[in-house]
Amino acid sequence: MFTTVLFYILAVILIIAGARVITATSPVTAVLHLILTFFTASMLWMLLGAEFLALLLVLVYVGAVMVLFLFVVMMIDITPSGLRSGFKTYLPLGLVVGGVMVLEIAFVLGNMYLGSGPSIAMPAEYNNTRELGIALYSQYSYAIQVGAVTLLVGMIAAIALTLRERRNRKYVTSDQQLHVKASDRLKMVNIPSQREVPAADADAAKPVGEGK
Repeated sequence: MFTTVLFYILAVILIIAGARVITATSPVTAVLHLILTFFTASMLWMLLGAEFLALLLVLVYVGAVMVLFLFVVMMIDITPSGLRSGFKTYLPLGLVVGGVMVLEIAFVLGNMYLGSGPSIAMPAEYNNTRELGIALYSQYSYAIQVGAVTLLVGMIAAIALTLRERRNRKYVTSDQQLHVKASDRLKMVNIPSQREVPAADADAAKPVGEGK
């Protein structure tokens, strides 16, 4: 009973946080709700017994949100002074999001160690990580490749949007790279050999009267 109630509570939080990601006018507010969305989804996977997926979501996606936030700051040209000035404005929302995360962890871990545990019973020899790897690289391999290409396109688009207004950008033309010759890359120079002369021999080799 407690597991069912906790599932619905987390599902409501997930829906509300996901809606706020796309409806928030401020990028900082959207990022904070995106963190809450990933974290709540991780707690749902923990309830279903997918501990590896839950930890992977927290480590990869919640950590990668910081990179996403940097992309947003780069594209809208927010200065560090502007970020510091809005710290007190977003502090209450940040505290609320952090408090919800702490409560979710407490409820899920309390249910696992003090309650009935996961709702799906697995055999003792069941390996969650092995079964996940088999499913990802056999049944869902095409979906993983599509997702990887989508992330690559998003990364290229973010870089292109960031650099389109810069005048000091550096780029290389592929046509020039293809038509380059080996002689343009390497130049052989004939340098005569030199021998180091000791200081005493150098003084003796000087003409008489030099240096006076």
